[in-house]
Amino acid sequence: MRFMMLMIPLGYETAPPDVKLDPERMAAMMKYNQALKDAGVLITLDGLHPPSMGARVSFASGKPLVTDGPFAEAKEVLGGYWMIDVKSREEAIAWAKRCPATSNEIIEIRQVQEMSDFPADIQEAAAGFTELQGKSGR
Repeated sequence: MRFMMLMIPLGYETAPPDVKLDPERMAAMMKYNQALKDAGVLITLDGLHPPSMGARVSFASGKPLVTDGPFAEAKEVLGGYWMIDVKSREEAIAWAKRCPATSNEIIEIRQVQEMSDFPADIQEAAAGFTELQGKSGR
């Protein structure tokens, strides 16, 4: 089962474009990342630049509207993610609990939808999806 562990650093929604990282925290996180890799559960991982460097495309009016970051209405934003492949939700939670996160960070765990989770009519409508997923698709 694939799960995405989403890192939500509280306060990151207002971080400047040139936010500075702590080398000690980075070293601790790299040790954790290596443990995921060594256990054979890590599919991919990435950190994300702060919202001040991002953009949102909304469609409320029926036409795309681009809003540059930072976003005034943001309460929580993603700082990065891990995609892991484990046997259960409980195992994903166990990995999240091992993360060297600080008191201002939250990890949200979300199971990835597999095509087999959907009824036949949805699978038929999504024909070709696995080819679009590239090398990481299953």
